[in-house]
Amino acid sequence: MQDLVGPALGTLAVVAIGGYLLGSIPFGVILTRLVTGEDVRKIGSGNIGATNVLRTGRKDLAFATLILDAGKGAVALLIARALFDSEVAGAIAGGAAFLGHLFPVWLGFRGGKGVATFFGLLIAAAWPLGLLAGATWILVAALFRISSLSALVSSAAAPIYALLPLAALGLPAPQPVAVLALLTAVLIWFRHRENIARLFKGTEPRIGAAKA
Repeated sequence: MQDLVGPALGTLAVVAIGGYLLGSIPFGVILTRLVTGEDVRKIGSGNIGATNVLRTGRKDLAFATLILDAGKGAVALLIARALFDSEVAGAIAGGAAFLGHLFPVWLGFRGGKGVATFFGLLIAAAWPLGLLAGATWILVAALFRISSLSALVSSAAAPIYALLPLAALGLPAPQPVAVLALLTAVLIWFRHRENIARLFKGTEPRIGAAKA
């Protein structure tokens, strides 16, 4: 019954603020600055995520950024869900962490595109959903070798997957998870609007190619 009504508004506000601040931690910027002395925002695309960190030539830093960016959304969701025994609280904390990654207060609200954080959220919210979305990313990447296209297709598919009858695989109550998947997918598409324009022009770089 608690999850149908949801926690108190004050609690949800605290959960949202905590999730946002956690999501705002720019691990890509921090790691590259500490290890290489470079500012990843002045390299390649200027993005703070793992793909651009890889352009420093440090695969270890890119992998660490990928794990940490995915983990911060997952941790926010799991902590809130455990503390308040509420899928709603978990979804709000995770969604706020996602917003923090996209619009981090520490970087003047100029953050990443949210793909790693998106997948971390999905796996934490409902692991079958995360696996399906991840498999979709891999399939599209294998077929077309375009990272942004993989992100766009997998994020668009995630809300549909969230509504499938996956209870037998352990999917929790679908409403908060489906809403979280839908809202984060919309934001991923918004953050990829330049990539979408290049996809229509046929100029979007392929995986493994140097940035144009």
